Amino acid sequence: MRRSVTVGSLPLWMALLATLGWMLLVGLLAGCQNSTGATAVPQTSSPVPVPSPPSTWWKPEPGLTWQWQLTGRLNLDLYTDVVDIDLSVGKSVVEHYHRRGTRVICYMSVGSYENWRPDKDRFPKAVIGKAYEGWSGEWWLDIRRIDLLGPIMQARLDLCASKGFDAVEPDNIMVYTEDTGFPISYEDNIRYARWLAQEAHKRGLAIALKNGPEMVDDLVEVMDFAITEEAFYYDFAEDFLPFLQAGKAVFNAEYTDTDVDWEEACRRSRELGFSTILKHRDLDAWVRFCDGS
Repeated sequence: MRRSVTVGSLPLWMALLATLGWMLLVGLLAGCQNSTGATAVPQTSSPVPVPSPPSTWWKPEPGLTWQWQLTGRLNLDLYTDVVDIDLSVGKSVVEHYHRRGTRVICYMSVGSYENWRPDKDRFPKAVIGKAYEGWSGEWWLDIRRIDLLGPIMQARLDLCASKGFDAVEPDNIMVYTEDTGFPISYEDNIRYARWLAQEAHKRGLAIALKNGPEMVDDLVEVMDFAITEEAFYYDFAEDFLPFLQAGKAVFNAEYTDTDVDWEEACRRSRELGFSTILKHRDLDAWVRFCDGS
């Protein structure tokens, strides 16, 4: 009887089979190579794509006409380039203005608690400070606590965006000079303003610096335009020239309950490039423009 030839301790036929099996395995692995020579790996399911934030938003330029109305029945027939109205209006109102080619600014307070807002119960007591003198139903907020205020303000910005607003007016954004009941520093105020600008831009909304002439130099690069009150009556208009020099609009309102020299205010407004209107203090529908209308 013929003995089988062995390799090591294996018979030759078993060794040959093992060698053939190994060659087959190498061939299969080689077949898994892609055209660049990289070994293919099993593919897992792709994660759900996260929408990118808008890369651009409205940039208001000097020379636009505007109307500012926060009380009373809206004058929907008045034509201006820009209108500033309250967050609470319906989406259809914003759409009405857009059909006319008017940009729409969303008014919301970022530095005071208002006891008539639908989201009033969301504010923790820890962030509500002293009463806002002269404005019934309002109290100052501790803007240092972005951890607590942040979700509330984000929800308001979401609402502005969902209704189609183009920009936001963050009222009461300057609080470090006020008797709020909290030790708020200038640096705290700038940090909060920058955070608001970032959140607005994430939603495709332009954002204004509201008053706050002392903060212009630190915020002109992040804010898209400015809204001022009584800049000519109190003679701080030139503090906002950095906005105009950067090609950013400054919308100003003077009030009828002061002895402002309206003609002089309009002359300086045209000279500097402001968009100035005369308003009643309660910001109803009445408005006067520098052209006399």
